[in-house]
Amino acid sequence: MNNKQLNETSKFLSYILRHEPHTIGLQLDTEGWADINSLITGAAKEGRVLDQAIIQTVVDSSDKKRFTLSDDGQRIRAAQGHSAADVNLQHVEKEPPEFLYHGTATRFLESILQQGLIAGLRHHVHLLQEIQTAIAVGQRYGKPVVLKIESLRMYQQGFKFFQAENSVWLTEAVPVNFISKNQLPDSSSDKNTSTANT
Repeated sequence: MNNKQLNETSKFLSYILRHEPHTIGLQLDTEGWADINSLITGAAKEGRVLDQAIIQTVVDSSDKKRFTLSDDGQRIRAAQGHSAADVNLQHVEKEPPEFLYHGTATRFLESILQQGLIAGLRHHVHLLQEIQTAIAVGQRYGKPVVLKIESLRMYQQGFKFFQAENSVWLTEAVPVNFISKNQLPDSSSDKNTSTANT
């Protein structure tokens, strides 16, 4: 399997296991698990070839650990990012580090600094511990910008945080007064940090 096929299969699995399992007749349980044989059968009806070996390759090669296989190897789920109504993944609540980061594109910045970070169609806002990873996420949507989140202060004020199996941090929303713009490592035009005010 070449890189292009790998990426296309990973995107397909993300779409099915996070958002639209019913498009291939697949049922997820409340924890997001899908039966792999049913996934393979449903994909085949849509003209997409999947088998256990291909799925294992996608899971093993995902640098962001997007997918998790069950211990018996019979089920698969997305680690986080679900919008499917049937899924209510029970993550363990944890105390976050002092700061977390959110990567986005500059075109979304004005809206975020007005209304904060909201989950939208997903169940949670996704936050990261590594700035470089946040930059990579932002680059998917355009010119990247990294937002610095005062996560520990949020937690101390009653906001709940969870950590997914792939180490991504999750919370329902981030109000504006906990967000500041973080300077990217290769940027020299902005000040180090400009705090967003409510």
